[in-house]
Amino acid sequence: MSVAGSQRALGEPTGEAPRLERLGRGVVRELLRRPGGVIPLTLLALTLVTAIAGPRFAPHNPNSIDVTRTLAAPSGRHLLGTDELGRDNLSRLIYGTRIALEIAIPSVLGAFVIGTMLGLVAGYLGGVIDKVLVVLFDAVISFPAVILGLALLTLIGPSVTSVIFVIGLALVPYYGRLVRAQTASERRNQYIKAERSLGASHMRVLTSHILPNVLPTMLIIVAMDIPGAIAIEAGLAFLGIGVQPPTADWGVMLNDGFTDIGTSPWGILGPVIALVIVTTTFTVLGETLRDIIDPKYHVSRRSRLRPRLDSEPQS
Repeated sequence: MSVAGSQRALGEPTGEAPRLERLGRGVVRELLRRPGGVIPLTLLALTLVTAIAGPRFAPHNPNSIDVTRTLAAPSGRHLLGTDELGRDNLSRLIYGTRIALEIAIPSVLGAFVIGTMLGLVAGYLGGVIDKVLVVLFDAVISFPAVILGLALLTLIGPSVTSVIFVIGLALVPYYGRLVRAQTASERRNQYIKAERSLGASHMRVLTSHILPNVLPTMLIIVAMDIPGAIAIEAGLAFLGIGVQPPTADWGVMLNDGFTDIGTSPWGILGPVIALVIVTTTFTVLGETLRDIIDPKYHVSRRSRLRPRLDSEPQS
């Protein structure tokens, strides 16, 4: 959907050129009016505060070993118990929040920027460049993210930087194909042809007309891909090829806790709950953004539900 169409849906006046700043203000206002926007934004703010300021209020050093309190149950001293080395689970969970976002956000944003650039080039220029990029996209997409991570991390070695690179590489072709399809559709519009006939450069057409119309939809996908990146990162760490111990990471905690789950379930409880909350937060926020920015989706969903509601017996 175009930016102008989104502005009309939000009650914003439109001009000849898309107004992303005005659209952004309208989206923020709509988010703050809806429970599906306020609640995820609140949880997201708490998650960011935890990631940034976590070391200040974590009750213990996440790597401090206490062999006298191994696999301890929750208590006043250790609210989520301890692991097999006597390390405080709550402190490790708090520090793990920073690792999760430190990997997920850069990898998704990096993939978004690179994929968007490649998609714009492929969709706008077409021809041989388009065919080559599509083949590259399909080649990467053919490998599941975890399998790709297994292969690459074995070669380059596990580290935070390596995991960011692997997740970003796995996501680039998805953004590239989506932007390519939208760009190819926008390129055929009459206003693009009019701009070119008036002497506008390719760069001006891409940055001033096509990109603003593609960007809102892509930002929705970015919001919904961040929880996926967090889950992939945790999965790679759980398999032992991502972030390595003794780093306080949710996947590392799951790996350690799973080993001793028969003796103490407290080691996996914290990271499981954290993963559910964070992934649900980003997913609901993305769904709400989609309803706001792309009202056509909301209308089509209501039209599918209406026959079902009309068929119900009236009381």
